[in-house]
Amino acid sequence: MKAVSIYIHIPFCIRKCLYCDFLSAPAGSQEMENYVEALCSEIRKESKSYVNYTVQTIFIGGGTPSVLPGRSIEQILKAVCEFYHVDQDCEISMEINPGTVTSDKLVYWKRAGINRLSIGLQSAVDQELKALGRIHTVQDFLDTYASVVKSGFDNINIDLMSAIPKQSLSSYRGTLEMITHLTPMPAHISAYSLIVEEGTPFYESAPELPDEDCEREMYKITGDFLRSMGYHQYEISNYARTGFECRHNKVYWQRGNYVGFGVGAASMVENVRFRNTEITENYVNHFLGKVSQEKEEVPVRESVQKLSVEEQMEEFMFLGLRMTKGISEKLFFEQFGRTVEQVYPGIVDEFCRKGLLCRKIDPKTGERWIALTRWGIDVSNVVMAEFLLT
Repeated sequence: MKAVSIYIHIPFCIRKCLYCDFLSAPAGSQEMENYVEALCSEIRKESKSYVNYTVQTIFIGGGTPSVLPGRSIEQILKAVCEFYHVDQDCEISMEINPGTVTSDKLVYWKRAGINRLSIGLQSAVDQELKALGRIHTVQDFLDTYASVVKSGFDNINIDLMSAIPKQSLSSYRGTLEMITHLTPMPAHISAYSLIVEEGTPFYESAPELPDEDCEREMYKITGDFLRSMGYHQYEISNYARTGFECRHNKVYWQRGNYVGFGVGAASMVENVRFRNTEITENYVNHFLGKVSQEKEEVPVRESVQKLSVEEQMEEFMFLGLRMTKGISEKLFFEQFGRTVEQVYPGIVDEFCRKGLLCRKIDPKTGERWIALTRWGIDVSNVVMAEFLLT
């Protein structure tokens, strides 16, 4: 059977953060209940398209999935397990925020089969959290982490953010030091630089942020410090202890099949990309059969796109190069029947001469790989732009 991953979108939160451009908003209990019912309906109805697939990973993201009652998460995963072939070793992740976790919810999550939790900390400095518009304090995070560990979860990711308002090199290093001295140490750390997106409060208010040199130094500190603490960097923004790389995210970077359920959820199956509507009311009404007879139903699925071979090659390169291992020249040839050099003549050699790319040979298999250097990561957008064909 073929492999597929599942992403499940929960579009609810207590309050949107000042930098957030994700599809999320506060909601009442009835709205959440209706959404979960619609979500389970979509999961059931779409299952007929995936009878020949085995689910390797599941990721519940948002928004803040942990605002839902524990029984709702159990209801969602029960629908998946009932209608899909879920691998016995399936990685099942969920994003949670400090301040939204209770002991009862943890029991539900464990019983539902969740085996990986991702905690949105962002910063270990209360002043910085307040500047981001986060709903929690550092103590809330510490309490949440202790509860998660006590409940038996050992595959825990911590989300961090750098280059944020009121942040300095020393305060950022302090955040890294605090989370790596937790007991036990987190299995995984995701560390991203703030990107101010159009349409967010930050975009309108233009807060004062650390300059580019400071941001670059924060990135260097992240890699150097986490390596010294036993983590390995396997992707531009992700670090893991041995055996704890996020399998779900690697599906995206390696262009595996994934299907998204929920409002605004994106999918890519057999080189066809598609996305659900971003209008929650339309999504819920469609799957609960509440569309008025007098009104023409708005399509719930949008932006269906069959990727051309050129687009597949582009994605193979710029998604694969996000990973520190890089891209396999052998796999590129197997998928497209042409070598990297034939498709991109001279480009790899040029970037290797500039010190932005390097060629590596696996000593065990002899397989050839192309990867960004540490300097290349600093200007990765410039490098990846050269691999666009369309």
